Amino acid sequence: MAVDRWLLEQHESGKHPPTLRFYTWSPPAISLGYHQKKYPEFWENLTTNLTGDGDKLDLVRRPSGGRAVLHQGDLTYAVITSEIPGSRLQAYTKICEFLIAGWRSLGVELSYGQAGRGYIHNPNCFATATGADLILADGSKLIGSAQLRRGKTILQHGSIILHPDADLFKQVFGKDTFTPVKLPENLDQETIINTLIDAACDSFNMRVEIQPLSEIEWKNILDKLA
Repeated sequence: MAVDRWLLEQHESGKHPPTLRFYTWSPPAISLGYHQKKYPEFWENLTTNLTGDGDKLDLVRRPSGGRAVLHQGDLTYAVITSEIPGSRLQAYTKICEFLIAGWRSLGVELSYGQAGRGYIHNPNCFATATGADLILADGSKLIGSAQLRRGKTILQHGSIILHPDADLFKQVFGKDTFTPVKLPENLDQETIINTLIDAACDSFNMRVEIQPLSEIEWKNILDKLA
């Protein structure tokens, strides 16, 4: 989350190009929306034995809005750009083009959710799907996204559910909040990432250059957390 925020600030000041980023979480974590004030107190003391080490779940706050997301068995994407005109919803639609196209090439058709404003009363981001989220044909939510805009600069990031642990989801959100996601077998994470990168290149008419963060950049990011 801190890296996403830093990349947004760097792009906003003209110091960093548009960025497409993928990452996973270890140990698992719950990310809260920027404006999310209420959440169960027991979340601050949750542990998981998924790795056999009894890791404590991290509780972090996103720079973007929305509700809580459990990051376990998921792949997170982030897009930082300033080349998309129009409203927030139009920007969502444009950015989501590469997600829809990429998953279609993997044999998975996605469409937008239809939930109304009642979703704000549910703390679990993946319990409902709004018009900014992408769902499978059976109605289960595959990708939940959130957005932060600063002038013309946009950070959109989201969680792609791949291999969730049902017991952990129920431990966090309750027994009736988990909907299994059915994806084609033998879809590994590397194939998914490479396919989504290719789709982004086509959708945004761009060329990708892999650019790891330098030691100085990592230091700058960590200094902001101090």
